[in-house]
Amino acid sequence: MKTTVRSERRRQSGARGFTLIELLVAIAIMAVIAVLSWRGLDQIIRGRQTITNAMEDERVFAQLFDQLRIDARHAATDDESGQAAVSISGSVLQIVREMMLPGTAPRLQVVRYRISDGRVIRYASPPLGNLDEVRAALRGGEGSDWSAVPLMGGVGAINARVYVPKVGWTTQMKDVQSAITENDNNLKVPQVGNAPLPRSVTGLQVSIGASSLARPVVRVFLVGE
Repeated sequence: MKTTVRSERRRQSGARGFTLIELLVAIAIMAVIAVLSWRGLDQIIRGRQTITNAMEDERVFAQLFDQLRIDARHAATDDESGQAAVSISGSVLQIVREMMLPGTAPRLQVVRYRISDGRVIRYASPPLGNLDEVRAALRGGEGSDWSAVPLMGGVGAINARVYVPKVGWTTQMKDVQSAITENDNNLKVPQVGNAPLPRSVTGLQVSIGASSLARPVVRVFLVGE
């Protein structure tokens, strides 16, 4: 009987729970695992947000540059617009472009890209039927009958320069005007009415600087091609 009691006591003394130190160690390990898991999840979320923002920026840039490409491709000639069809003034880019509407004769349209409150806005005049209307649109500002389409936000600067044959890339409109004058002087009489004047501007380079960009994005467009 004594032997049985002693054996039972030995079994009870050998069965014990976790000590306080063991519990603290286990809690510490679980805390480390939780922190590492949270950091990993946070990095995944941040990476996903970065990719989403980059894709959105790419979409906005593509929309802006695609519209610029269309406007430059449909640019009118200098004699059609009565002055340089493509012109730059500070951070404003202006293009006189041809406009084809179903069932109507070809029209011209004045398009301006300018920054307003950090956003690139494309202003477009209504269709213009004659040179007087074109001149009035070129001299005036954007009236109530003009459309205004926001294309991109967060823009710090929009810079442009034009390519003038025999001159190269320039930001000086006097170079463009000199090319127009030279083309006009070189025009031969038999060509009058048969062919337009050569273009004074054949290329357009646009640089966009935005807060989300480490460096400006530059694109080059052909004019009238």
